[in-house]
Amino acid sequence: MEFYGRQRELAQLNRWYGAVGRDAQPGQCLIIRGRRRVGKSRLIEEFVRRLDAPSVFFTASNLSASQELHNLTQAVLASDLPDAESFGEAPTSWDNALRMLAQILPSDRPSVVVLDELPYLTEHVDGFEGSLQTVWDRIMSRKPVLLLLVGSDLSIMQALNTHERPFYQRGNPVLIEPLTAADVQDMTGLPPAQAIDARIVTGGMPRLCVQWPRGASLERFLELALADPADPFITSGELAISGEFPPDTHAPQVLSAISSGERTFTSTLGDLDLSRMTLSRALTRLTEKGIVAAETPLSTKPSRETRYRITDSYLRFWLYLLQPALGMVQRGRGDRAARRILAGWPAWRGRAVEPLVRESLARLVPDAGEDWADADATVEVGGYWTRSNDVEIDLVGTDRRPIAKRIGYLGSVKWHESVRLARKDFTALAAVVARVPGATEETPLIGVSRVRSEAGPWTTVYSAEDLVDAWR
Repeated sequence: MEFYGRQRELAQLNRWYGAVGRDAQPGQCLIIRGRRRVGKSRLIEEFVRRLDAPSVFFTASNLSASQELHNLTQAVLASDLPDAESFGEAPTSWDNALRMLAQILPSDRPSVVVLDELPYLTEHVDGFEGSLQTVWDRIMSRKPVLLLLVGSDLSIMQALNTHERPFYQRGNPVLIEPLTAADVQDMTGLPPAQAIDARIVTGGMPRLCVQWPRGASLERFLELALADPADPFITSGELAISGEFPPDTHAPQVLSAISSGERTFTSTLGDLDLSRMTLSRALTRLTEKGIVAAETPLSTKPSRETRYRITDSYLRFWLYLLQPALGMVQRGRGDRAARRILAGWPAWRGRAVEPLVRESLARLVPDAGEDWADADATVEVGGYWTRSNDVEIDLVGTDRRPIAKRIGYLGSVKWHESVRLARKDFTALAAVVARVPGATEETPLIGVSRVRSEAGPWTTVYSAEDLVDAWR
């Protein structure tokens, strides 16, 4: 599969590789996390491939400790590390294996060691973190090596670097995000607005993006993907729901309940046959794992009006639009499934695009150097709403979150197929400015639309092209 994008991530990895051997502690370690399917392993494979350095790449497989140890031995034997043949006398324990691996790393030139799917090792190998810490401190960190610890369970990978754990402060955290809208545009060759559609539908997951025929519309993509019940676009969602989350998260029910958009705890509870305590625990676990975001209104005053949304737009799409049509796909009626999905697509997209708009503006506005924008007061972007929803503002740019000191701008998103921003949109936003704590009549008002609009009364306006360019 051709490798696309990831220039920022490759540059980051190269900077760390360049630091190997320079300091009093020659070794460097990165703790790399990212949800399944974001392309972590592919990125690291490409990074290692481009280096002229000996390396070993081991991927754990949720097996027993002894089976994992055997697989590590085979990975080392197949590597180009000097003295790799010493693993011909198989290590008898994981502690022994890590010591042997550290000892055969070269001392006169940089090398790379990759331990992928690390959470499986912390789960199945007794004392793994302690052994890794000891070997790192005593041997490995004293050699010019870049150690990459990689995992998909975000909560476990983050915990690896907490105060009470053996490996605390020994690795530098790196988060691998899905492909950006600019990456997706480069892969698909689509115009900006359609590239954003593709980014929402695929979630920026490389395996799904690469299936999008170059220049194809959403309709054409769905026609092809839904013709085969085994297509990864169909099966990836089911695999994620069934295998990625522990049973106590009640993921199938809870995620389905919030897939339509931002939902409150009470409205979600009303759709489920779960107790308040069970739902509270489930949402907490799903938030810890990064699949759910718990968001509050962004202003200069604290708020408890929490809303929950799914962070993975592909999974959100799959649950709300694709899952109800799976029966048609299984019966060979992908054409009918596509029509059903497309009927609900415009309304669903209007909400689903807002997180991408906010992330893009957080990059775009502070760096634009525009006269109206206070760069320090536009680095965080969220929304604002009241309990009764009589006020709901799509965009609030501020200096910090969850409680801002300054409001940099308020904004409205109108993501219709071909409709530009209208004066009524500006009037509606201007009418509720005073309801936002910290906003004044001097607060800039901005508009965002799918197609380019005239500025008119707005302080400034942004289009799909601007949002994609924010990632370049």
